[in-house]
Amino acid sequence: MLIAEDLLLLLYDDATGKPITGSPGLDYALAGAVLIELTMQRKLDITTEGKTGRLKVVDGAPTGDAILDERLAYVVDKPGKKPKDQLGKLSKHLRDQLLARLAERGILQADQGKVLGLFPVTRWPARDARHEQEVRTRLSSVLTQGLAPDERTGALIALLSALNAAPKVVTDAVDKRALKRRAKEIADSDWAADAVKKAVAEMQAAVTTAIVVSTTAAASSSS
Repeated sequence: MLIAEDLLLLLYDDATGKPITGSPGLDYALAGAVLIELTMQRKLDITTEGKTGRLKVVDGAPTGDAILDERLAYVVDKPGKKPKDQLGKLSKHLRDQLLARLAERGILQADQGKVLGLFPVTRWPARDARHEQEVRTRLSSVLTQGLAPDERTGALIALLSALNAAPKVVTDAVDKRALKRRAKEIADSDWAADAVKKAVAEMQAAVTTAIVVSTTAAASSSS
């Protein structure tokens, strides 16, 4: 399972099949998760010299995963850009691809319906939530019991923190403010190799920036 797939499962309600956080934040976070995954696989890195904070291709060979390879090929063709400037393009069709693949695996179910009896809509309730529950258990052990995260769990927590969604995912926490603080502490701490940590920090910042920009633009257009 990709980190992006785990993130998507966490951010969709198992019963209603609806996302629990809004766009474009969710879509940018999914794209960020893909870039983090490619960094963990040593396909990409973040520059620290010259023009810092930019995507650098380390190994452009395919990973064997169609979703990852489509995004890797895009970065190979357009290297040297900051993550925040790439998330929009990289997120295109990503959520639909992930949802369809999870449904093909029998993890989600595609329920077709209509809004107001007119507009077609697809909901994605859980069909087999065992893997998702394992992920939630790991998250809870880190966020509420103080255990140290592995790289994948730390990346998930950093992205959830950027979306301000940790309390929506770890619902057994009594103190939501403490949970948010713990999520931010994890996002800012040294729990991963330098390359991965740099990637996570850049993706977290990029997702936060994208959310702020989109919110500001929406407010301006409505005024």
